[in-house]
Amino acid sequence: MIIFTLIFGHFAKIPSDGLPYSIFAYTALLPWNYFSQAVTRSSDSLVSNTNLVRKVYFPRLIILVAEVTSPLVDFFISFLALVVMMVWFGIVPGRTVLALPLFLLLALTTALAMGLWLSALNARYRDVGHTVPFLIQIWMYASPVAYPVSLIPERWRLLYSLNPMVGVIEGFRWTLLGKEAPAFGVIAMSATVVVALLFGGIIFFKRMEHTFADVI
Repeated sequence: MIIFTLIFGHFAKIPSDGLPYSIFAYTALLPWNYFSQAVTRSSDSLVSNTNLVRKVYFPRLIILVAEVTSPLVDFFISFLALVVMMVWFGIVPGRTVLALPLFLLLALTTALAMGLWLSALNARYRDVGHTVPFLIQIWMYASPVAYPVSLIPERWRLLYSLNPMVGVIEGFRWTLLGKEAPAFGVIAMSATVVVALLFGGIIFFKRMEHTFADVI
């Protein structure tokens, strides 16, 4: 947050929708850090549990769910720091905060959907695991973490919203910081992509599941 505030907020003068840049960035980093941890851990979950996968039969999806939910502990600890910052800046969320669990669920579902695809691919092609950190890094700058969605030209926003984390981050800022209502079309598009990725990932994971013990 400090680095983002100095580089993007102070030097680059990136707008922050009228909010202090530090809390503007931190509110986006909160779901992003959860997502990046969950995807990184879930993508490597099958390979890191090789002995368990080979010796015992059980629904392998349980491993992914465990890896996706465990970073929630860090999320809630980091959330306490956000509460302190909101008190410091005198920001009081309105009724929109009631929608926060929905966007947290959307972040969790997005991480699970990506974990389904990446873990199955990583079980068969080990090089996939090495590309995940680069994918996460590029994905962060393709998401509105350091900048607002308002910087994206109107004609490109629908395409931009195909990134499922756009809806998550915009939802967090809207529910917590009381910024003006986001483009719900953007959130709806992101949620639709997440659902498609999730169901496609479940089908792909189930088709690959019977080979995990042989290829890991």
